[in-house]
Amino acid sequence: MKPSARRRIPLRLRRAPVPWERQEPTWRDAKPSLIAQALKRAQSRPSGNWYVIGASRGLPPGKALGITVGSTEIVAWRDGDGRLRTGPGACPHLGAPLRESPVRCGTLVCHWHGLSLDGAPVAGWGPYPAFDDGVLLWVRLDGMGGEKPTERPRIPVRPRLGNGVDAVYSGVGRCEPEDVVANRLDPWHGAWFHPYSFVDLTVTEASDDSAADDGFLVEVSFKVAGRLVVPVLARFTAPEPRTVVMHIIEGEGAGSVVETHATPLAPDEQGRPRTAVIEALVAASDRRGFAVARAAAPMLRPLMRASAGRLWRDDLAYAERRWDLRAQGRFPG
Repeated sequence: MKPSARRRIPLRLRRAPVPWERQEPTWRDAKPSLIAQALKRAQSRPSGNWYVIGASRGLPPGKALGITVGSTEIVAWRDGDGRLRTGPGACPHLGAPLRESPVRCGTLVCHWHGLSLDGAPVAGWGPYPAFDDGVLLWVRLDGMGGEKPTERPRIPVRPRLGNGVDAVYSGVGRCEPEDVVANRLDPWHGAWFHPYSFVDLTVTEASDDSAADDGFLVEVSFKVAGRLVVPVLARFTAPEPRTVVMHIIEGEGAGSVVETHATPLAPDEQGRPRTAVIEALVAASDRRGFAVARAAAPMLRPLMRASAGRLWRDDLAYAERRWDLRAQGRFPG
């Protein structure tokens, strides 16, 4: 294919596809020490005590959102100006679950005895710092995080709002945030564990503790149908302890980003840890026709979430297995 044609057509035809069982093994390259070092570096970075609690689009005006981050029960809603408000999820009067309370004209009204909350301190209830970046909702929990607080969360570089198509997937696994982060810091498993989505995966750069530029550089092709694929070059980085980001830096969709955020939840009934995976996908393209995709965003978002959900059914099994082995003292890494 001529270079001009390749620029117009993002699809490639795999000339000599290799069957799954005959692809190059990656286990020698996926050294447990490399993954452990990358995880350790991520855990050493500051988060400013910020935690992702949901999707911006998932909290419209007039609704309340409830989530328990670690042992901290939280309620979130939008005030009369549409600004995000967060605070303790239990009413200070007699402990009513505020997530079940209605929002009237931007005020959260406790459905037990009518205590009204507009986001300002009242009757022993005090707000938590909150931030809405247009794609995700964040809350700052200084008592839980224990770090030096920052005014804003560390938001990865993304396409400008309105220039891309964004969707947010949410799932829950029986594991800890580090297990989710470790999964994303193992790009070598992609073509083996997710053959329905990825082929021809090669990690061309893997940082170690001596590297100045942290991250993994990955050449991979996304499967479309049959032998049709879309090849890209992607970089994986971990800007803070509970986040791993994939930026597409070359190929179709350059500038697109996938942010995986791991938020600790309350344990289950048996005391096992639970973690919310909240993944933001922001697709971008410099192709003229991408304006059509932006216009069709409401129809594309469910497809983007479904694609992420299929991957995370596998990856949560990976993360849960990792936690099981760690809990038993049998994890080989």
